[in-house]
Amino acid sequence: MTPAVVSVGRAAGHTFSKPPCDEITLVADLGVEGDAHQGVTVKHRSRVARDPTKPNLRQVHLIHSEVFDELAEAGFTVRHGDIGENITTRGIDLLGLSTGSRLTLGETAEIEITGLRNPCYQLDAFQDGLTQATLDRGPNGELIRKAGVMAIVLSGGIVRPGELITVTAPPGPHIPLEPV
Repeated sequence: MTPAVVSVGRAAGHTFSKPPCDEITLVADLGVEGDAHQGVTVKHRSRVARDPTKPNLRQVHLIHSEVFDELAEAGFTVRHGDIGENITTRGIDLLGLSTGSRLTLGETAEIEITGLRNPCYQLDAFQDGLTQATLDRGPNGELIRKAGVMAIVLSGGIVRPGELITVTAPPGPHIPLEPV
């Protein structure tokens, strides 16, 4: 399956969900135009409380729609944008990407994957048990976080559902994603 954008969303306020829309504009070094998490420094409230001067490595939140299929099988109802993602994808193993992987979205937008979203208590506030449902264990007992990945914007542009995604791995060895 060719990697593609399934849905895009943004929210001006610090809400849990991001309503889907027809398109989003990615702005270099800032994030999603009109989104509460847009900025050079951290915007997530918990991170601002710790140190508001830290760089914003969470400008764009992506999640693979295949996780929604898994959650539906487990009895959850989660739609695009419900758990705060800006971009929903299909056909790409986001969790298996190397730190520093670059994704070209549409004609000009390019982002760099910085790490994993760590599932948090807000998922349970949305639907009871959702936090645990987005966690798994690998064959060696390692924790697998399935709540998506975070990225920074390298080159701006408009991103719409249906657009293809090109993945470019960084040079050097694979560096597994860690929570950011």
